[in-house]
Amino acid sequence: MTATNPTGIWLPLITPFRDGALDEASLQNLARHYASQPIDGLILAATTGEALTLDDDEQLRLVRIVAEATEGRLPLYLGLAGSDTRRMARRLAETDTWPVQGYLISCPYYSRPSQDGLLQHFQALAGATQKPLMLYNIPYRAGVNLANDTLFRLAETANIVGLKDCCADPAQMADLLRRKPASLAVLTGDDAQTFSALTQGAEGAILAAAHIDPAGFRRLYDALRQGQLETARHIWVKLSEIIALLFAEPSPAATKHWLWRAGLIASPELRLPMTGVTPGLAMRLDQALAKLAKLD
Repeated sequence: MTATNPTGIWLPLITPFRDGALDEASLQNLARHYASQPIDGLILAATTGEALTLDDDEQLRLVRIVAEATEGRLPLYLGLAGSDTRRMARRLAETDTWPVQGYLISCPYYSRPSQDGLLQHFQALAGATQKPLMLYNIPYRAGVNLANDTLFRLAETANIVGLKDCCADPAQMADLLRRKPASLAVLTGDDAQTFSALTQGAEGAILAAAHIDPAGFRRLYDALRQGQLETARHIWVKLSEIIALLFAEPSPAATKHWLWRAGLIASPELRLPMTGVTPGLAMRLDQALAKLAKLD
């Protein structure tokens, strides 16, 4: 995989905290661990990484630590979000020398612009950088839906190379995958829709659940690419159980608890307004982790 060919299984990396600060030791450990796993790229400082709670200095340290720990083995995309096009363009300029190969940019939140506003917004941002952009359509968070026809016009821009699709509309997703240009990679960002999206032709997935079983998601991806549908179904049944647990409460609380109990991070700490898992979910996660350990 390359930065301009964002296909396969990508991981939106969590951001570990300890005692209110960025946990750099755990971050190094995570980055090295996932660089050795069968994933195709990392998204840094996105929703799963609690990006809205990170200041600029923390984002820079996050990127530098992961880049150093992965040693160029994986393409890195930086998540950016905002509703002021000028400020977003400045942020692209400020991060231009950072060791990332591309950006994941969500639709402007809260302001709910028109389709023409979305078109001009993303065109302006694409013009503010030479690095590849993956757009992020998630209407239930942003309050606005990037229509497929608008996306297809944006795909004519050379450095708009992909879409993270969380439209939550099966009809829109099916239409997207049926009509999209070959130059645009579509990766589902809805963990529960991974099987459906891949069977309909999505080029990959950006999955929080890949923190838990990256090899399992790779097997699923490979089986579907090879037309082994029955094998893929069996793999998906097990993966869907993990997904249900991880999203039983607001993400990434369950993912952080799992990684903490697995010894990959020193603390399951989140930043407010996010809070940790309830005792009931913690018990279910611990039981699932113990079950997986026995299978290994």
